[in-house]
Amino acid sequence: MLIRNTRLVALTDAVPGLVDVRVDDGRVVEVGPRLAGDEAVHDAGGRWLMPGLWDQHVHLGQWTLASARLDLGSARSSAEAVALVRERLAQWPDLPVIGWGHRPTAWPDNPVVSDLDAIATDQPIVLIAGDGHHGWLNTVALHALALPIRESVVSEVEWFMAYGRLASVLGTDGTGPDAYRRSMEAAAAQGVVGVADLEFSGGVADWLERWSGGADLIRVRHACYADGLDDVLARGLRTGDPLGDDPRLTMGPLKIISDGSLNTRTAWCCEPYAEKAMPGFEEGQPNQTPEELRTLLARAAAGGLQVAVHAIGDRAVTEALAAFEETGARGGIEHVQLTTRDDVRRMARLGVRASVQPAHLLDDRDVTERLWPGRAERCFPLRWMLDEGVEVVLGSDAPVSPLDPWLAVACAVHRSAGDREPWHPEQSITAREALAASTDGRGTVSVGHPADLVLLDADPLDGGSDRDHALRLRSFAEHVVATWVAGSTAYARD
Repeated sequence: MLIRNTRLVALTDAVPGLVDVRVDDGRVVEVGPRLAGDEAVHDAGGRWLMPGLWDQHVHLGQWTLASARLDLGSARSSAEAVALVRERLAQWPDLPVIGWGHRPTAWPDNPVVSDLDAIATDQPIVLIAGDGHHGWLNTVALHALALPIRESVVSEVEWFMAYGRLASVLGTDGTGPDAYRRSMEAAAAQGVVGVADLEFSGGVADWLERWSGGADLIRVRHACYADGLDDVLARGLRTGDPLGDDPRLTMGPLKIISDGSLNTRTAWCCEPYAEKAMPGFEEGQPNQTPEELRTLLARAAAGGLQVAVHAIGDRAVTEALAAFEETGARGGIEHVQLTTRDDVRRMARLGVRASVQPAHLLDDRDVTERLWPGRAERCFPLRWMLDEGVEVVLGSDAPVSPLDPWLAVACAVHRSAGDREPWHPEQSITAREALAASTDGRGTVSVGHPADLVLLDADPLDGGSDRDHALRLRSFAEHVVATWVAGSTAYARD
């Protein structure tokens, strides 16, 4: 096709005036004014064209399920959460309760199994914390998921393994190809052309079946975990290889969760948590020994797989970088929520990518001040990273934050929401930098780019103050006119 009369969003090079963009065989092959040609024409009418957006950290199955889950984000105590569960069961007494979004760090009490067991029901109750790192279950659900009976929550590695068995609790897990397709349609309507799917469960065979069933609207990079590594290596798949016949569905990295999270006080830090730390693990804890982490990285590197290492605490970041350096593995660190300037420089030297989810700072800023006092200036250090030459990519970690790249960009620019003052604005980056970090390494649309494009009826770089610009960007999805993936229409506004 030929996109006529468009303005290019100047993510890198400025291109003055109106131009035409020719697409052939899924790629941009020509850019210039008044191009000749007789192919199908899309008249942009002076609108702005830029590379399509990527979300580099999504749990697509969980995000697909999110709309059907009980929203517990408003709960401020165990009692309030239990009350919401009672209300749901009063409405649908014959259905399991799957909840999402509670954050018990600030609660006056800890969630316990007996509080859920006190609800008179034979239905499984599974309440997933807002950071995704623990599940609060009743005894019925513990039995159904073949977990040992306990009074506490199920957390970290044990929880991630159990999550993949949720379908046995639900009967159907609500993530068939049609459900995935709806999630992709919603993403494309925001200008999203691709996601890195870091879902805990499933494997190559599941994605091939899902793709052939119609969940094939946008690009997907499928990540595997340690328990699926043997299968990926046996198939001879390397990062970037197509999983099947369609080059839009490709192999992503090996995902390793090396530590926990801030809210569960399991992110591995150099200094103790200020309050409510786990006895014996006052600085949080790793999920693998350093030797186990290096073994995984070495196996991935030998098999041609990049690695995505989840590391939230500063000690976890340090250990992850040591493993990259010793094994020669390639890839990145997910989250990099707390780190040091020296380790940022080390990331740049090693060529380790930083995959950051800026919207997390909206939820974590107050908790950070309580649990990591004196360390907040080292949290989400985007300015440091770009200044030191680290490759930065942005994502959401949906459903921990919404699958909304415009929200991520806005948070990177202003580091706040509403009327609150920005949180450590010295770590803010510009809208141009944030958008460039959301387009899979693409700058201004140019020859050779994949024809993964989004057409906007306003310029996202036209802002004002950081606050006003961020406020505008948060609702910028309403300006998406069309989204193309490999030159095919993924979304077109009526």
